This record gives sequence, structure tokens and C-alpha cells, in this order.
Amino acid sequence: MFRPLSIYIGARYTKAKRRNHFISFISLTSMLGVALGVAALITVLSVMNGFEKELKERILGMTSHAWVTGADGTLADWPALEQQINDLPRVLDSAPFVEGQAMLNRGNKVRGTLVRGIDPDMEPRVSMIGDKMIQGQLTTLQAGEFGIILGKDLAIAMGVAAGDKITVITPHVTPTPAGVIPRLKRLTVVGIFEIGMYEYDSALAVMHLQDAATLFRIPGKVSGLRLKLDDVYQAPQITRDILKQLPSQYRAADWTYQHANFFRALKTEKTVMFVILMLIVAVAAFNIVSTLVMMVTDKRPDIAILRTLGMSPGGIMGIFMVQGILIGLVGTLLGVVGGVALALNISDIIAGVERLLGYQFLPADVYYISDLPSQLQWHDVTVIGITAFILSVLSTIYPSWRAAQVRPAEALRYD
Repeated sequence: MFRPLSIYIGARYTKAKRRNHFISFISLTSMLGVALGVAALITVLSVMNGFEKELKERILGMTSHAWVTGADGTLADWPALEQQINDLPRVLDSAPFVEGQAMLNRGNKVRGTLVRGIDPDMEPRVSMIGDKMIQGQLTTLQAGEFGIILGKDLAIAMGVAAGDKITVITPHVTPTPAGVIPRLKRLTVVGIFEIGMYEYDSALAVMHLQDAATLFRIPGKVSGLRLKLDDVYQAPQITRDILKQLPSQYRAADWTYQHANFFRALKTEKTVMFVILMLIVAVAAFNIVSTLVMMVTDKRPDIAILRTLGMSPGGIMGIFMVQGILIGLVGTLLGVVGGVALALNISDIIAGVERLLGYQFLPADVYYISDLPSQLQWHDVTVIGITAFILSVLSTIYPSWRAAQVRPAEALRYD
């Protein structure tokens, strides 16, 4: 089918100046349609990858890659276990934590919160909370002083700032002659952090490890060990390997377990977006059908002459398939080049447009991510390019087959 003569004539038809300029315009439109569809798909998926990366970094800045705890939710001899875990090959570091639910009260304001006890010296090994302080420092948490650090949104809701007092109410009760009363503790706000995730900024409070253990009545114990792994995206497998090397009384989990639904939703959204935008490429690719149908109609006398000279129906079919494939190939290549260039420079382009219009698309006071992140993945580029090219090839089959069915006598009857 794709003999040298068919390839030559098909390429010549593609680049030749046609008598029917409308056909030339439709060919150019089909080519640009494929290019724009491919470029848009690459750019959108790169931006979605960028947002996903930003969200993962912020979530993992507060959530450990994995954690290990005991059967009852506490660890007693945790320093020995920490040393054992740190000696495992894929564990970079670890830090103890105490965690429990509590309520914060100040005046007539009450909010439920997750209180996490940390060691200020060890916590930077497994999280970035120390880099996200907007008031105070992580090191201001001192054992026995009962200081507390709040998320920004939580501090705003409670109406406190660094230096203010706040009351923590735990679910543990204290028996008294008047009956049982909740356990209360007056704490001093020593700092405020801002992660950029409402889940943490509105519902997380941080205390010193020893103070939290005293507050939740597990003195000398911790809730578990938070682990930092060498590959966060292989956390499930690494966690299973760690658990196999520990005694049976320990339990372990990883970050994907805690945020599984969130990242599953992101993956589903990306897949749906790929399908929707690929339909744009499909529409542009199938415009090649109309281009080739009109071309076949325009070239009926030429087809008849070639058939009279001895060219087979397969050769005729190859001529028009070559023409359609060239249109799809050039459009796909232009789209890949344009999409890659746009994805790599989308942040600078958006910043330039914002300066030109004097308008910020993602205001910093509304969105924590005030720029447009982009992460180009060559796997996506390859899949998009191959899929667009295959759609272009498929769109050439029917018009080329119609060209091969032209009968020389009927085509030349009125010429």
C-alpha cells in the first residue's frame, strides 16, 4: 500500500497549491486543530500535575510518610524501637509524637482540635512545621511550660495571638466530691503556623511531647513514631516491609491510608480531564475525514488516470492515507512542541499576562497557591502524542478507501 510512488504523490498533494483553496484551508484548519488540542491537553495535565505535587508536598509537610505504634495506641520503650527502625535500609529518620482529641476554649468560643505533642529538636526531621511559623518559633515549646502552637485559621477562630492564654479540655475526666468534671489545662499560645491546608490550619494544635503526654495521661509514653522514608511514593510497600521486621505487637500505616480518598479523587479528576480534552483532539483529527473526502472528489480525474496507467486500488488508497497521516503527524508534532513549551513556561506567561492586565488570577489573600504550578511528565506527553497520531491515522481509512473505489470510466466520462 505505502509504495514509494504512493508516498511521493501523497506528499506532493499535501504541499501542492490546490485549485480549490477551500480544501487547503480545511487541511490547515485540521492540522492546527490537532496541534491546539494536543498542546491544550499537555498544558492542562501539566498544571494538574503541578497542583497535585503542591498539595502532596503540603500534606506531607505535616503528615508523616508512615508511623508505627503499639497495639494499644501507645509506645513505652520508644527510644529502643526508634533505634531499631532507623537502622532499617529505607528509613531516613523518625521522631516520637503524642496525639489526642481535645477542645479549645477562650471566653465563649469553643473549637474541637487535634493536639499533637512533638519534640521540637526532633520534629524537623520528619515535618516542615518549623519552616511554616508566622508567629514565634518551634523551639519556644519547652517541657513543663505548657505552651501551645496553633494553626492560623484556628487562632483566628479563637481570637488569640502569641502570648494569649487558652484553655484545653480533654476527654479524660477527674472525679471530685461534686462529681466527675472534664480535665482542664490553662495553656499559653507561644506561636502560630500556616501550612496552607485548611485541614491543618483550622484544626491542629502543637505542644511539647512531655506536656502532651501529661495532658493525655500517658506519662513516659508516646502515641507512636513518625517516619521519614527515602521514597514517599513507595510508602505502602516500605511500610509493609518495616512491619514484617518488627514484633507482632506493633502496628504501622502510611500517608496514603490517611489521605487515600483525596488522592484517589485527584487521580479520577485527571483521568476525566484527559478523556474530555482528548475528545477535542478527536474532533480535530476527524476533520481530516472531511478534508480527504473533498480531496478525493477534487482528484477523481487524477485517480482515474493513475488507475488507467496501472496503479492498484491499494496504491490509490496509500496516496490519500499518506496525505492524511502527514497532516496528523505535523499537527501532532506542532502540538507537542507547543504544549511542552507552554507547560514549561506557564508560570512566567501567566505572571506576564497578570502584569499586562493589572489583574491577579489567583490572589494571594484568597488562594494559598498564588501562582500556577506546572509539572511536565514525559509519560503524559508520549501518551498524548501517540493517541493523537493514532486518531489521525484512523481518520484517513474511510476517505482513502472511497478513493480506491473510484471507477476510471465514470470519473473520466465528462472530462
